[in-house]
Amino acid sequence: MNETRAALANPTVNIVPDGKLVYGIQLPVQAKSLRTSMAWERDEAIGTTELVRAAKACDNAGFFYVAVCDHVSVAPPAAIDGGMSATWYDPIATLSYLAALTTQTRLMTNVYVAAYRPPLQTAKHFATIDSLSGGRAILGVGVGHLQSEFDALGVSYADRGALTNAAIDGIVAAWADAFTQQPAPVQSPRPPIWIGGSGAPALRRVAERGDGWIPQGTLRTVMPESIEAIRRHRDEVRPGAKLDIGYIHEHVYVGETDWDFDGEYTVAGSNQRIIDKCNEMGAMGVNHLQMRLRCRELSEFCDQAAAFGEHIGPHLESIGAI
Repeated sequence: MNETRAALANPTVNIVPDGKLVYGIQLPVQAKSLRTSMAWERDEAIGTTELVRAAKACDNAGFFYVAVCDHVSVAPPAAIDGGMSATWYDPIATLSYLAALTTQTRLMTNVYVAAYRPPLQTAKHFATIDSLSGGRAILGVGVGHLQSEFDALGVSYADRGALTNAAIDGIVAAWADAFTQQPAPVQSPRPPIWIGGSGAPALRRVAERGDGWIPQGTLRTVMPESIEAIRRHRDEVRPGAKLDIGYIHEHVYVGETDWDFDGEYTVAGSNQRIIDKCNEMGAMGVNHLQMRLRCRELSEFCDQAAAFGEHIGPHLESIGAI
């Protein structure tokens, strides 16, 4: 199936309400990457109890989603020299567990490496999570970046882009076939698929096959041109389709603090300052933010999640899906 035919066979599924700028988060503890985790998460005593408490805090605070990352096996040198660590809770098991312990937040992968598994299996996994959670699954998909992991799994690293495209098409087809798999997804017509990545191939994949975009490391200043690139290609292959556009926000600390952030950029201080920085993205066409909360311990994370939900979230706005 060529790109245009695949795109037209896969109309978009939008889940962000019109005019809203919703907010989610990649959960702490689940992935103890040295690049992204806070010091408190990396304590060996920190585990399932803390992960669940963080998820519940976000659920109670109105976070649109909680997300988990996907790595099967991170071996040296990536685990040490690459700063990734070896701790990555399995995303399917983790989201299934959290489905029973949360009530409203959506459950997302950020991102799931679809090339690692047969599409039919992935469709089964996420249809089941969607059913167990009452329709709260978001399949965030990426091509993957760790060649040693591809090698360990016997999957072609060079072909990961084509494998990902084929996987998305296969997953959508499986969800559409009520006689292939049960339980079927609760969401109608299916769970949304948000594409991760920031390079040109990822932007094309968003336009051709995605329901939304999860940038990976795209700077605020680069977002307008990336959004426009998606829009242009979307108009060629799926004219009229709407896409939920995301942004991974700079670190945030709600309120004043004497904490020294060690040169790491953090938007901190008054509620209005944080609201304004978030709404800058909404004015660009972003309608879902992935927040990163500065914190020194779990209790502070929970407090920051609650403060964001109470003081910031209700004031966020977007021009809507592009």
